[in-house]
Amino acid sequence: MEFETVYITPDIKLSHFEGKLFKTEVVFEHHMLVWFISGETKIIQAEATYTFNAGDVFLIPRNQLATVINYPKDGLPHKAVAMHITRERLKDFYSRHKPLGRLRPLQKVYRFSKHPLLQSCLASLIPYFDLGDQLPEDIARIKIEEAISILRSIDKDMDGLLANFEEPGKINLADFMERHYMFNLPMERFGYLTGRSVATFRRDFTKAFSTTPQKWLTEKRLKLAHYQIAEQQRKPVDVYFEVGFENLSHFSHAFKKYFGYPPNELVRR
Repeated sequence: MEFETVYITPDIKLSHFEGKLFKTEVVFEHHMLVWFISGETKIIQAEATYTFNAGDVFLIPRNQLATVINYPKDGLPHKAVAMHITRERLKDFYSRHKPLGRLRPLQKVYRFSKHPLLQSCLASLIPYFDLGDQLPEDIARIKIEEAISILRSIDKDMDGLLANFEEPGKINLADFMERHYMFNLPMERFGYLTGRSVATFRRDFTKAFSTTPQKWLTEKRLKLAHYQIAEQQRKPVDVYFEVGFENLSHFSHAFKKYFGYPPNELVRR
């Protein structure tokens, strides 16, 4: 077994990974609260990179672009409990609780390292995974509301994120793409995150950059990879997936075609 995910409700899951590494690029539809039991995870966003280890708890806001890389560590598999905090549950919660402060979500990953209340809340779900039982809906609702209440109690600005239900509006496409080109997402997702249909995204992209999205994205990713290998002395195998390529072979081929030499030659130089 390399990667396994067990759900006890549609919103609560336990992931277990024993391979070398598991990488995905995601835009979460709902807020995601995660507690690490073992292993290590690196989360790469446009403005910051985060590393989490056993005992860490963190919250990824919805509609945030992120590259997530999971690793086993210290002879133990990557193992984590994750809870989706959906808009439906949040709307129900805030129909009974008044939000505090301004509803201006902060665009960041929230870290709550080894927080005893959150760890206790999420650890109480482990017996259901061990038994293989589905969590009754009334208990699931209580556990998710407990997590929401704990988050609000330890971060006074949390309502600004959780009680905000707006969808992405039309934003400056050029600025967004300059900050997020390394994320390997389909055009539909780039369009959605910039508040556009696919057709409008492609049209506005061509106006902004005078080229096609795919050509521009490939060149930007290759130039970033070249900089990281040449200036930061990183290995191609550690770079290709962080700059937006799906596999090392495709990356090496595209790199040689664009620069005239393979990435390994740049390392030798």
